[in-house]
Amino acid sequence: MASQTSILPVNVDHLLHHRGVESERVEFKASWDAKTTGPQVLRTICAFANDYHNLNGGYVVIGVGERDGRAALPPVGLAESQAEAAQKWIRGHCNRLDPRYQPTLSPERVGDRVVLVVWVPASDVRPHRAPASDGAMRYWVRLGSETVDAERRGDLLRGLIQQTARVPWDDRPEHTARVEDMREAKVREFLREVRSGLLDEPDVREIYRRMRLIMRINDHEVPRHIGLLFFAGDPCEWFRGAKIEVVQFAADRGGDVQEERVFGGSLLDQVKDCLNYIQNLSVFHLQKQQSTMRARSWRAYPLVAVREALMNAVYHRSYDVDQPDPTKVYLYPSRMQMASYPGPVPGIRPEHLTRNPKDVPVAPARNRRIGELLKELGLAEGRLSGLPKIYAAMAANGSPAPRFDFDEERTYFQVTLPAHPQYAALSAARDAAHLRVAGNQQDAYRRIETALATNRGSPDAPAMLHEMAAMRAADSPVEPRLAWGVDGCKKGWFYIAIGEEGEFCYGVVGSLEEIVAKARVRDRIFVDIPIGLPDKSRPEPRKCDLEARWLLNRDRNSKPLPPSKARGASVFPAPARETLEAAGLGQPRASDINRAAVGKGVPAQLYHILGKIRDADELLRHDGKASTIVREVHPELCFWAFNDKHPMTNKKSIRAGQDQRLAILEKIWPSARSATEEICKEYLREDVAKDDIFDAMAAAITAKAGALNALPEEPEFDAEGLPMQMTWTSGETRV
Repeated sequence: MASQTSILPVNVDHLLHHRGVESERVEFKASWDAKTTGPQVLRTICAFANDYHNLNGGYVVIGVGERDGRAALPPVGLAESQAEAAQKWIRGHCNRLDPRYQPTLSPERVGDRVVLVVWVPASDVRPHRAPASDGAMRYWVRLGSETVDAERRGDLLRGLIQQTARVPWDDRPEHTARVEDMREAKVREFLREVRSGLLDEPDVREIYRRMRLIMRINDHEVPRHIGLLFFAGDPCEWFRGAKIEVVQFAADRGGDVQEERVFGGSLLDQVKDCLNYIQNLSVFHLQKQQSTMRARSWRAYPLVAVREALMNAVYHRSYDVDQPDPTKVYLYPSRMQMASYPGPVPGIRPEHLTRNPKDVPVAPARNRRIGELLKELGLAEGRLSGLPKIYAAMAANGSPAPRFDFDEERTYFQVTLPAHPQYAALSAARDAAHLRVAGNQQDAYRRIETALATNRGSPDAPAMLHEMAAMRAADSPVEPRLAWGVDGCKKGWFYIAIGEEGEFCYGVVGSLEEIVAKARVRDRIFVDIPIGLPDKSRPEPRKCDLEARWLLNRDRNSKPLPPSKARGASVFPAPARETLEAAGLGQPRASDINRAAVGKGVPAQLYHILGKIRDADELLRHDGKASTIVREVHPELCFWAFNDKHPMTNKKSIRAGQDQRLAILEKIWPSARSATEEICKEYLREDVAKDDIFDAMAAAITAKAGALNALPEEPEFDAEGLPMQMTWTSGETRV
């Protein structure tokens, strides 16, 4: 562990482990040699002082080797004489820099070893030159973790020269303020939090100088902008935009303001108080999952994403006189939006703000000192790592992906964090209840409708559909119902539910039981799974399978179709009930059991869904609600009926077959195409395939129909009393 120091503003242990200081701002040298290490260190000092990317320079640590980009610990260390010789050489040769520049040299103890830390803050008189190996004076800059000759790259040299007269705003002096306007207690609190040995320095002015919070102008010292932002009592006295405004709305955009808060004080106080406020508002939910001992948890907004988005807003915005607007946080029931001004620096494009951006330019930071202090506190991320962290946090929470927007003129930058779908649904239900109590039925309905439109994939969306239907049918003696279509998918069971007026929701669950639990007793759940099974006592094939196969092998005139056009093979013979216990034991074992019971083996396609058939059979035999509202369909039979009793021309697994099915669905239900596009954005294709979506839609549309038909017309029942019957409806159905 490093000893504390009265010279460096950061903790040396943090420096060695890249905590608060990015790796590209630290260079390690295992040993010291004036002939080889010396010139390398001098060029690196020149590059850090030039600060091409506005990161506020960096550190050279001599006596510590590097392994895979990290400090090789414990350090090799330097002898006392070596450390003294290195300091003398560096001080003398830094006078050779053009213009001259002197870094801060701090011998430190790491354990029982001595290392030399060279702190190189960004220079106020850049650009600097240092000698190359041939003795010629060159401009040096840092590219990642390397020191390179800017003159070998014309674009680098041009960029460096352009920065010559441009000191970043947060490092500029504020002539209208006094050094006494900064609070010593706040500065020492910061040093204590980052564990800096500079805390032991009794002279506060010396601390300010070491931290580069003040600047000498003629015969007196004035605070830099960074010092006032972080350590003054009220930075708004000089910078009108230096505050955070949080507005919470009771309903969605245009709704009443429920609460408005303004967070002022030092920038550190602002972000800490604002984060605590949002954290207290961010609902945490722990939910026991059915059929498992595991619990699922989520937050309205994951705190990591909120913190990163807020840090991004205060770090990358401008506080200059032309940006008087505060950083804004708007809290809606369905989303959180953070806006800062102006937009991103030139070079950043919308495609650089996606989940997996490519070729992101390393643009100079707008505020190098703000970012540096936030990173030392562990509040901000390193370069290019904040946005990926937001994406990851939202995904881990089960929330929709964040959105990042700015206008063409780059006058603003906005981050939108969608609320967790279940939180949005719960919030909508709460608001609607309040509106109904107030007698505002129309606004209550509109609140639910708006929430559903943006959260159709939420587990609570079916409840919203039910509530909308109930509000529409308030004066009707007949209770409305939802039409559910269900199909097995690789991730579990995919469902789509359609309301009375064509509104819909969808989702994926682990069991059919979960869908039944979401449904009400008047709903219809039509599922593509065999219901009612043969067994050893009744080994005959099911009539519904035989009749469906016969119809799908013929045209509308009952003439046999060629094998390439027939779809009867898609109707697998239902397995024997005894075979269900073989799920997971392998296809050969399942085939042996099935052959012993009904005389036939089990094809591979049927074996893969054996577990789902078992779960459905168990549910329907023991759950009275399920046996009342769940019925069997076969998607190909549904499409046959929709298509004027003619089988689909192509298989559902190929593009032509999918296009044909979608065109038929869209004719019956105009929302089919847009619903498909939305669902495909929500789920990976390997989890929910397009044909799974179309099969579930066909089942739901069938369930929505008033007049139903069945194969056979009179059902037969299995040994457990379950009907063995497939349901279908005519192609005249409209949603």
